[in-house]
Amino acid sequence: MEVRLPDPGDALTGVEMFAGLEQEVRQRVIAAAVPRTYRKGQILFVENDPGESLIVLKRGAVAVFRTAPTGERAVLTVVRPPDVLGELSLLDGSGRSASAEAIEDCTALALSRAAFMELVHSNPRILDAVMRALGALIRRLTEQNADHVFLDLPGRVAKTLVRLAGESQAPMITIELNQSQLAEMAGGSRQSVNQAIGSFASRGWLRTEGRRIVVTDVAALRRRAGMVDK
Repeated sequence: MEVRLPDPGDALTGVEMFAGLEQEVRQRVIAAAVPRTYRKGQILFVENDPGESLIVLKRGAVAVFRTAPTGERAVLTVVRPPDVLGELSLLDGSGRSASAEAIEDCTALALSRAAFMELVHSNPRILDAVMRALGALIRRLTEQNADHVFLDLPGRVAKTLVRLAGESQAPMITIELNQSQLAEMAGGSRQSVNQAIGSFASRGWLRTEGRRIVVTDVAALRRRAGMVDK
């Protein structure tokens, strides 16, 4: 999947949370942030860890997930640039509500909770973006719960693939997500997800290339997921 990276002249370009800030304030934010790199497979933070920093993703992809007592994982979302993660635990000072793992090599900026809260107090407009992020999270979790009630597993797999494809209009969209990770997102066993992927491939909706999935018919996947056409 092709991802548009932020403007190298401003590390916050495209990050909605900071879009309303004056350039001088943005530069102060950048100066206060610490550059981070994460290798594919590296854990950024674990559920219940202290919420010490906001992470602005500049390159790569991060899976946000919860882990059951049995060790099973449920992927809540995949974050890509220019999004942020970890902002919710910063607001109330509580521990992380989920864990995060780099599923591609990543570069990011980490902004400490102290710097983030100072920014919020001095620039109330940021609260609007934070509230939108909270609202989007609640809507996403509500929709995921509904999907487990109303959609069968192939429908959930199709919907997950559509979400991962994003807004791309390319005729072929490569998704850098293996089938185990896809199973965690769709809420099914790897074997069942493999069967769904095989069924979609036989219909010409996608193909697999090693650990990648190449979507060739997003519209068909949308129909299978029961999603309203745009």
